[in-house]
Amino acid sequence: MNTTRRGALGAAAAAAALLAHPALATETIRAVVIDGYPARAMWVKEFTEFFIPEVDKRLAATGNYRIEWQESYGGSIVKPRGVLEGIKLGLGDIGIVTTIFHSSKLPSQAIAAVTPFVAPDARAVAGAVDEIAREFPTMRKEFEAQNQVYLATGVVLDSYQLFSREPISSVADLEGKKVAGAGMNLRYLEGIPGAAGVRGGLTDFYNMLQTGLVDAALLWPESAVTFKIVEVAPHMLQVDLGAVNSKTVTVNKDYWDRLPDEVKQVLQEVAILYRDHLADVAMDIAAKSREAFVKAGGTITVASPEDRAAWARAMPNIAQEWAAELDARGEPGTEMLKAYLAKLAEAGYVGVRDWSKP
Repeated sequence: MNTTRRGALGAAAAAAALLAHPALATETIRAVVIDGYPARAMWVKEFTEFFIPEVDKRLAATGNYRIEWQESYGGSIVKPRGVLEGIKLGLGDIGIVTTIFHSSKLPSQAIAAVTPFVAPDARAVAGAVDEIAREFPTMRKEFEAQNQVYLATGVVLDSYQLFSREPISSVADLEGKKVAGAGMNLRYLEGIPGAAGVRGGLTDFYNMLQTGLVDAALLWPESAVTFKIVEVAPHMLQVDLGAVNSKTVTVNKDYWDRLPDEVKQVLQEVAILYRDHLADVAMDIAAKSREAFVKAGGTITVASPEDRAAWARAMPNIAQEWAAELDARGEPGTEMLKAYLAKLAEAGYVGVRDWSKP
């Protein structure tokens, strides 16, 4: 049989095989992603530019599934405080929950917030919190109670600092001041005579400072630059309160249960990559944000080690309180606290106060 003849028969056989076993069509899955913060918020921007393309790339490698994404940010579906409820009700399929707004429903998520003055490093905190979530069932159970599946923790700040309308160079200067904050960080002011915390969200702080409702705000440099805080609070006290996990990627449980296993696996894998990527971005832009703050007219004062230690000592031991409350619910709060601090110590971060001791 000549070569041409063999080639023709081979082609015919291949065509017959394709007819007998037709290629499966790629299944399209719709996913509505929600966050109440605007698209310019760093974690939202990185979800668009990193998370979604990475999921698409991994699904395209097999060709079995593709996701049709609908991104809804900036209050089009929910406000910043409404993501947890929105995902619970199915208003969105995937969401970035700002956990600091939900201390009563997600108490274990406050583990980094109740341990200030330890680690001003988003990477160390993100890894440690996420490991706690995977080693202890408590965090995942809290999201399950909200009809959600926990994917990964997000840390979007290198460290909380203090931004003020007038210069503040020490903890003593905070006496009698009103300070905007969100969630557990308002408790950092306890122990400072006359200092009062005023609850608000990141998108509220500009107006709160501009109108004089507050004298200062607890923020991190990137957010201060992004939301133009330098215009109303041009003074930063670098006190390095520490990085805090404040974002968690979750999926509506009913939606999750309908997803193919391949898609579930990809979402779980990419959520971990997003966690690490987000922390890297936070640290990479931290120094640039400080430079931009100064360039825009801001000033930075570095708190002394003695002042930081004095502030930490003045505070009640909110970490012990947090652990005791979880213990009372039958959750391993004390064990989680010790394990978390041990993980940070392994990463090279030991606080100015040992929060695991009364």
